[in-house]
Amino acid sequence: MIRSLLAALAVCAGTAGAATAQTLNLLRNIDAPHYDPARTSSGATAEILFIVGDTLLGLDYDLKTVTPLLAKSWSVSPDGKLYTFKLRDDVTFCSGRKLTAADVVFSFKRVIDKDIRSPFAWRMGPVTDIRAPDPLTVEYELEQPFGELPLQLTNFHATVINPENVATLGKDFGVKGLDGTGPYCFQSWEPRSQVVATRHAAYRWGPPLYKNAGPAKYERIVWKIVPEEAARLAAMASGQIDMTYSMPDQYLPQLAKIPTLEILRPAADLRLFYFGFKASRPNVSDVKVRTALSIAIDRKQIVDAIYFGNGAPASTYLHPNTPGFDPATSTHLGRYDPAGAAKLLDEAGWAMGADGFRYKDGKKLTLLLYGFAGGRSPKMAEAVQGFWRKIGVDLQLQMWDGTIVFSKLAQQDYDIWSIAFPYSSAGDALRLYFHSTNIPTPNRMNWKDPATDAALDAGGSALDEQARFEAFAKVQRIVHENALWVPVVHEGLALVVNRRVKNARAHHVYTSMIYKALDISP
Repeated sequence: MIRSLLAALAVCAGTAGAATAQTLNLLRNIDAPHYDPARTSSGATAEILFIVGDTLLGLDYDLKTVTPLLAKSWSVSPDGKLYTFKLRDDVTFCSGRKLTAADVVFSFKRVIDKDIRSPFAWRMGPVTDIRAPDPLTVEYELEQPFGELPLQLTNFHATVINPENVATLGKDFGVKGLDGTGPYCFQSWEPRSQVVATRHAAYRWGPPLYKNAGPAKYERIVWKIVPEEAARLAAMASGQIDMTYSMPDQYLPQLAKIPTLEILRPAADLRLFYFGFKASRPNVSDVKVRTALSIAIDRKQIVDAIYFGNGAPASTYLHPNTPGFDPATSTHLGRYDPAGAAKLLDEAGWAMGADGFRYKDGKKLTLLLYGFAGGRSPKMAEAVQGFWRKIGVDLQLQMWDGTIVFSKLAQQDYDIWSIAFPYSSAGDALRLYFHSTNIPTPNRMNWKDPATDAALDAGGSALDEQARFEAFAKVQRIVHENALWVPVVHEGLALVVNRRVKNARAHHVYTSMIYKALDISP
């Protein structure tokens, strides 16, 4: 049925009227809670902010090399505690106001402001002070070295914003507007419907990975939120939409056969779909229970049935190609061993009842999962629900819309959550999720372990690459031995593009596959 539908749509693609030439139309499957860079870890927020805002530093297509952006150069002191950034002198916000170092200081201090409660405050490092000795210089002083600071300052949380705009909009900042310095200017947001951004005519400061430093080639970008998979397929195949990074995996092989489309992939697939345990909850507080739940899942079956091969079964939290990955990390969580899972549950005191469910002290082994209502999440949850039912575990599902899911996760009223998270290095991933200072979010496990914190701190402050590797390797051993997550799939990343869009290339900086979109043209 799908094949015949695609065949019909492929014919339509040759005759359907193209989307408006000066508008780049994109599809997304979920929306964001808001577009304030300091208040969320949402990838859906990041995708927009990389377009309507800029960071001090950029990230090249290899996803490793840090480049100039708003900062034309930077230096670091011999002790690794002072970074000095020299800003470009030709940058303006969309409002026309000229960028100064004071704006950078305001934006960064807002992320580390405890009242803001940014989930990414840790990405700023152990800050002593951030100051502007002159209008084009930012001095970033640290309590101790933080070798990953340049990489972290390429991420969306470090988007430089206009303080006047924040003051004017108040609580509506990032909802009704955002004044950034990006190649496009935030115009409007209709929740669960679309986001619109218009070209920033003055933009000339794109990072050097692009041939075109600005302005952008399209007059505007429209992101349409379409949760229905079949609707996204039809819109893309018929030529109504220019590109998407939210195409269901099962459609990729068929879409690749349509002459008007191409599928582009980034340099690395650094994104994991996992189930996390709130280890402080009674029913998942035992490592034997957590391990049993992990090894009761047939990951290859999930990759084949849900991802249609667009991914790899995950037995570790980090992909083996991740910078800083320790090849000695145990892969025991990824084995498929339902008999072994049943034995572990027996050892943990959860006996099988006559109804096929497990009980302990008269209490049924029931777990509540929170997840996204869109994308692969519902299918993944249902698949895992089935695997766990076979070993006597009752998994209850509560899926939330992308606009409210993070606020629901913040309420702590669940045993397990599911999410796909992007990362760029071992330090990036591990410090984000496992340091106790990140409780309650994004350390939703409520994992508070002095050894983990000490190793994370040592890795973060190490000036020597080998010392950094050894510290983060220790963390990988600890978190895998304690089975804090169920790693399921290293997700394949695909950017589907209509060939009428010229010079497209897949990036992948914290979920954004088009990054600044400066080279692409009608």
